[in-house]
Amino acid sequence: MKTTSTFIPLLLGISVLSFPNFKNSSKAGESKILTVIADTRPNIVIFMADDLDSRQLSCYGGQNLQTKNIDALAAEGMKFDQMICSETMCVPTRASLFTGLYPMHHGSFQNHKPVYNTGIKSVCQYLNQQNYSVALTGKNHSTKPQSVFPFEIIKGFEPNCVSVTDDYELDDIKKFVTRKAANPFCLFVMSINPHAPWTVGDASEFDPDKVVLPPHMVDTKAIRVIYCKYLAEIRRLDDQVGDVRKMLKETGQEQNTIFIFLGEQGPQFPGGKWTLWDNGQKSSMIVKWPGKVRANSKSSALVQYEDITPTLINIAGGKPIQGLDGKSFLPVLNGQTPTHRATAFGIHNNIPEGTPYPMRSIRDNHFKLIMNLRPNLPYYIKYMMNPANKASYWNDWVLKAKTSPETKLLIDRITTHPALEFYDLQKDPYEMHNLLEDKNYQKLIGEYQIKLKNWMRDQGDEGATVDRVYGK
Repeated sequence: MKTTSTFIPLLLGISVLSFPNFKNSSKAGESKILTVIADTRPNIVIFMADDLDSRQLSCYGGQNLQTKNIDALAAEGMKFDQMICSETMCVPTRASLFTGLYPMHHGSFQNHKPVYNTGIKSVCQYLNQQNYSVALTGKNHSTKPQSVFPFEIIKGFEPNCVSVTDDYELDDIKKFVTRKAANPFCLFVMSINPHAPWTVGDASEFDPDKVVLPPHMVDTKAIRVIYCKYLAEIRRLDDQVGDVRKMLKETGQEQNTIFIFLGEQGPQFPGGKWTLWDNGQKSSMIVKWPGKVRANSKSSALVQYEDITPTLINIAGGKPIQGLDGKSFLPVLNGQTPTHRATAFGIHNNIPEGTPYPMRSIRDNHFKLIMNLRPNLPYYIKYMMNPANKASYWNDWVLKAKTSPETKLLIDRITTHPALEFYDLQKDPYEMHNLLEDKNYQKLIGEYQIKLKNWMRDQGDEGATVDRVYGK
């Protein structure tokens, strides 16, 4: 018996299934083969923390707790050691993640400032065009306007980052990942941990006297107690990662799902979030992709949040989007190259979180230059440095600085910045020793300044005047 076939063009990652017994012929005694296209491209789950000091993760060298679920993910995937956010605040970082654009290009260059509405597209549109369903659960204050961020919002994780509880359920998420749809999915799971107010988790797990504090923090009894509460929320974060991964396994989605863990920016402590030091800028990223990414591998490739959306587009089979600041690091994941970016950039605008204090930075894997554009002004953050807050640990630090020269140096480092800072990140990872006056680095400092100013020009960044109050 003669048979004929009707084929639809084969796309990247799509397999063809044929059913020769299906009868649908225009001629008597003749049958056609019905060709069904099964989309075998991977699903994607991106799990993002909130204000995480990634150095506290045990797989990143943390000493205060074992983050067993995140560690297990690293053992099964690729851990990136040079993941950098361009602006150390939640809204700008997430806008860059979703759009592939630096803050001055997407317009959300201050915290809680929305992106520009004209012509901006996000991962939603880009992956929708590749027939991916794109959804989000949890913290969602970086999803406006909806015309730019048309996520399908899924119930499950707490959306309010300053909630005193972090209750979550996986039932609706499970329905989303198992619903019978021809399209693969991309799901963003946005935790609120460990964002302040640090009211969830069991802080009694940690002994304040034994906690290892970062070297740039003033050591007081009050900050040790508070830091235990912060660590308790990292424990909760780790548990959430484990629960989501368990759900994927139980639903049969694990083997065809890329799981990406992201640390966002650093913690809401002095010298972390709202600065351009690495305690604010340096993040974490772990990528597990069964059968594609080598297990228990590490990468020193320099990557920024702007690079993630271009990478997802690449994975989905889409063409590169012209005009994006980020670029795909899929060749790093595939093991084709060990490097990605030559340099990464940073921007900070302090309003509305404090008084004007604009900063810009450039770095590679060895050195970082920070330009403080208004060094004559004091640096101030209203949440943790308000002297009127009598319960603030900051007041303890200031009081201790009156009798301790070592403490005064740490306080001055926060409040009083020189016009330029230059650090050897390999020898001085906490950036405690400014090399600005070292004659051995003067030529290098000049070269970094030129590159940073050229980037600012290309971004349309006017510098100090950007850090101001904008109308509604």
